[in-house]
Amino acid sequence: MTRISSALPKCLLVLGAGLLVLTSMAWSADDKDRADIDKRLDASAKVLNEIMATPDKAIPDKVMSDAKCVAVVPSMVKIAVGFGGSHGKGVATCRTGNGTWSAPAPITITGGSWGLQLGGQAVDLVMIVTNEDGMQHLLSSKFKLGADASAAAGPVGRDAAADTDIKMRAEVLTYSRARGVFAGIDLNGSAITQDKDETRILYGTFVPFGDILSGKVPAVGASEPFLAAIRRYSGQAREHGELKPSAGIQNTASR
Repeated sequence: MTRISSALPKCLLVLGAGLLVLTSMAWSADDKDRADIDKRLDASAKVLNEIMATPDKAIPDKVMSDAKCVAVVPSMVKIAVGFGGSHGKGVATCRTGNGTWSAPAPITITGGSWGLQLGGQAVDLVMIVTNEDGMQHLLSSKFKLGADASAAAGPVGRDAAADTDIKMRAEVLTYSRARGVFAGIDLNGSAITQDKDETRILYGTFVPFGDILSGKVPAVGASEPFLAAIRRYSGQAREHGELKPSAGIQNTASR
C-alpha cells in the first residue's frame, strides 16, 4: 500500500509533464500553420503587384476592372514524370453587393495531364472570374475548370483590347508566371476547392465558402496587403481611396 501511495505522485508528475509537452506541441503547430497562411496572403499580394508592375505583360486593366472574383495561387507545383500533375494553395476574393472586396477564402487547385513528360517547376497562378455564372461556380466551393465553368488563357498587356472581348466570354481567365515569364495558361481539367483546414486556421473556425466570398465575414488584419493589391488594380482604390483598409477588418482572427 505504501509503495502504491509513493508511486502515485510520480505518475501524476509524469502525466502532467506529458500533457504540458503535448499542449506546447499543439500550440507550436497552430502558430506554424497560422504563419503559413499569413505568408501565403503576403505572397499572393506580391505576385499580383509584380505582375501588374510590367505594363506590357500585365493583366489588362479592363479584365481587372470587370472582375467578379480574383484568385491567386503563389508557387503552384507542377511535376511531370510520364504523368503530369499540379497542386497549389492560394486565396480568392469576390466583389460583394456594395462593390467592395470580400475577405479572402483559402483555396486549393489540383489538376493533371497525360503525356510523355519529364521535369518539374513551380508557377504563380492568377485566375480572374469574369461574370456572374463563374462567380456562382466559385461560391459553390468546388468546381472543375472546363467542365463546370468555361476557362480560357487570358489576354496579356495592360492596354490589351483586341481579343479581350472574345476571351471575356469565358467564365474564368487564367494566367501563369514561371521563371519570370507571364502569359495566359490553359487550366482546363483543374479542380478548385475550398481549403477547409486553412479556413479554420485563418478565421478560428470553419466558415462556409459562400459566407466568406459574399462579404458576411470580416477580413483579418493579415489579409490587408492582398486586399490592398486587389483594390489597387481593380479600380476600387481610385473610387474609394488608395490603400484604405476595408471596413470590418479585424487585427487578429478569433481563436
